[in-house]
Amino acid sequence: MAVSFKMCVSFGLFVGLMMLGLVSSAKFDELFQPGWAMDHFIYEGELLKLKLDNYSGAGFASKSKYLFGKVTMQIKLVEGDSAGTVTAYYMSSDGPNHNEFDFEFLGNTTGEPYLVQTNVYVNGVGNREQRMNLWFDPTKDFHSYSILWNQRQVVFLVDETPIRVHTNMEHKGIPFPKDQAMGVYSSIWNADDWATQGGLVKTDWSHAPFIATYKGFEIDACECPVSVAANEIAEKCRSSGEKRFWWDEPTMSELSVHQSHQLVWVRANHLVYDYCTDTARFPVMPVECEHHRH
Repeated sequence: MAVSFKMCVSFGLFVGLMMLGLVSSAKFDELFQPGWAMDHFIYEGELLKLKLDNYSGAGFASKSKYLFGKVTMQIKLVEGDSAGTVTAYYMSSDGPNHNEFDFEFLGNTTGEPYLVQTNVYVNGVGNREQRMNLWFDPTKDFHSYSILWNQRQVVFLVDETPIRVHTNMEHKGIPFPKDQAMGVYSSIWNADDWATQGGLVKTDWSHAPFIATYKGFEIDACECPVSVAANEIAEKCRSSGEKRFWWDEPTMSELSVHQSHQLVWVRANHLVYDYCTDTARFPVMPVECEHHRH
């Protein structure tokens, strides 16, 4: 049974005052491919389910890589006792000096809130974790989780509400991910050595299988075919002349006033951990934390 998802690949051609793009639909296996444990994939109409049991988890990857744009998945997380499990959704390039943007949904015991951990790797260096709870139960319905990436910022969004911004501060000598194309990935796996209450609560396999459900994948980004040389990728995906990508427009270079207010609200009410304030791990504040407004 095939699962159909929508992929929007913006060619970003600017004609007059109109931004044009190519919208295409394709079957799941035309856009993505199982990464491991194909027998733990369940297809139900438009829904894709990944299963975790005491034999294996499961994961998939996009067939293409992208440089700048926006990626969205609608996910309904594991219901009930999900302690010890992690559902991951992320973008990543390849190699030891890779760049990566992570959503990791950390399971919990029944009645306790899911935690959402985000992380940013630049040139192979991560350790930029933030954790927060959500203002809804992510196991009861589908919610959209998005990563917006351009040359000025990386924005993590939940139902279009920004929950984290990683700003380009190259002018301060801080590296920013802008020259490595990234694939799109998701997986469910057992991480009971750390995921729930620091590993104190283990996975209860009597509640298996644990199911994460997906639909509505959207990719609106600059596609980078394998045939494009690494040194040509940045040029291919940069706006110039009549070639204009929507994510390079001035309005996308920073959050709007409304979005900034949303981010302040999220951090004030839902943030439970920020690496920038963890003096035990970082006696000297990481340099990007000194300059980030959020």
